[in-house]
Amino acid sequence: MSKVCQITGVRPIRGNKIHRRGLAKKKGGIGMHVTAITKRWFYPNLHKKRVFVPELDRWIKLKLTSRALKTIAKNGAYTTLLKAGVIKPLRQKKRAAGSQPTTQS
Repeated sequence: MSKVCQITGVRPIRGNKIHRRGLAKKKGGIGMHVTAITKRWFYPNLHKKRVFVPELDRWIKLKLTSRALKTIAKNGAYTTLLKAGVIKPLRQKKRAAGSQPTTQS
């Protein structure tokens, strides 16, 4: 999973670099002319980070984009990682077979 954000799923995309030559018309020239179009890659802004998840009481290593870091800061690490499918939900403790929840009236 190189060059892919684990939260947003952003990956490199293919695009074009347009080479132009000449002087713009508004600067007194005859206009910009396209001399070549070459293929290139646009890569996401990835960072390797260790994120502490208090609910799990452990650190998790992630490869994240800057936008994913902002999402974690806003929504919290556990919620964001759970929604992205990076971690599994916490297990609930099972109640004893004979015990019933008490209700007070």
